[in-house]
Amino acid sequence: MALGIVPGAKHPGSGSVRKGTAMSTWYSSSVVEPGLTLVTEPAVHDYFRANVFVLNGRDRNLVVDAGMGLVPLRPALPLDPDRPVIAVATHIHLDHVGGLHEFDERAGPRVSAAGFATMPDALTYAGMFRGFPGAVTRPPFPGWRSEDYRLEPAPLGRALVAGDVVDLGDRSFTVLSLPGHAPDSIGLFDEADGLFFCGDAIYPGGLIDDLPDSDRAAYRATMRLILSLPIRLACGGHGNVMDPETVRMIADDYLHATDRRR
Repeated sequence: MALGIVPGAKHPGSGSVRKGTAMSTWYSSSVVEPGLTLVTEPAVHDYFRANVFVLNGRDRNLVVDAGMGLVPLRPALPLDPDRPVIAVATHIHLDHVGGLHEFDERAGPRVSAAGFATMPDALTYAGMFRGFPGAVTRPPFPGWRSEDYRLEPAPLGRALVAGDVVDLGDRSFTVLSLPGHAPDSIGLFDEADGLFFCGDAIYPGGLIDDLPDSDRAAYRATMRLILSLPIRLACGGHGNVMDPETVRMIADDYLHATDRRR
C-alpha cells in the first residue's frame, strides 16, 4: 500500500482456533535487534496482517499486540520460560487482540477496558473479517471459514492511561495516549533508549483515519506528539520497523495531507 491516507481501508484481527494447528508454518518471526523479535502471520490478508513484538526484559517478557488469534500465538513466541509475561494491546481492534486471552497478565487502554471482557464487534471491527474476500491465502486448519471468525474475551488486569509505566526490570516504558486511528490507541516509549511501540498510530504503508470512531483532529495532535519524541526505533502495528527519518516523513505527510482537507 502507498504511503498516505487509504480511504475506506482497515487493518483488522483474531478468532477461533483449533488445537493441533502447525504454528511453525503459520507464523513468521525475525530478530529486529538483540532481545526484540517481530512476529507476523504471512497468510493473512494485508489489511488484517498485524505485527506482534516480543521484548525480553531482565525481569519480564513484554508482548505488544496479539495478532488475529487464528492459531495459538503464545507457543510460537520466543519467550523466556523463567520470566513472567505481560501482554499489552495498543488498542482493541481485532488484528491486535486475537491471541490476548492466551496470556495471564494482560494490559490495554483504559478508554476501551470494559470492551476487552466481551470483544464486541462495534469496538473490534471483527465483522469486517467475516466473509472478507481473500481473508487468508491458506486456511489455518481444515474446514476453517472466515464467516465463523470470533474473538475470545480477554478481560484486562491493568487498564493503562498516559503516564503509566510498564517496567521490565532493566528498562521501562511510559504509556502515551495516541488517539486518532482509534480513540483508545496507546503507545509504549522507552525514554532512556528511544524504542517506541506505536501500534496503529504510525506505520509505513497507509494510515487509516476514516473509521466510524476515527478522529482526524486527534490524529493530527498525535502526529505532533510523535514528532516531538526522541525516537531511535519505532515498531508500528503493520509493516517494517521505522528509523527516525521514516517516522518524521510519515508524520509530516499526514499533517500536510490533512491540512489540505480541513
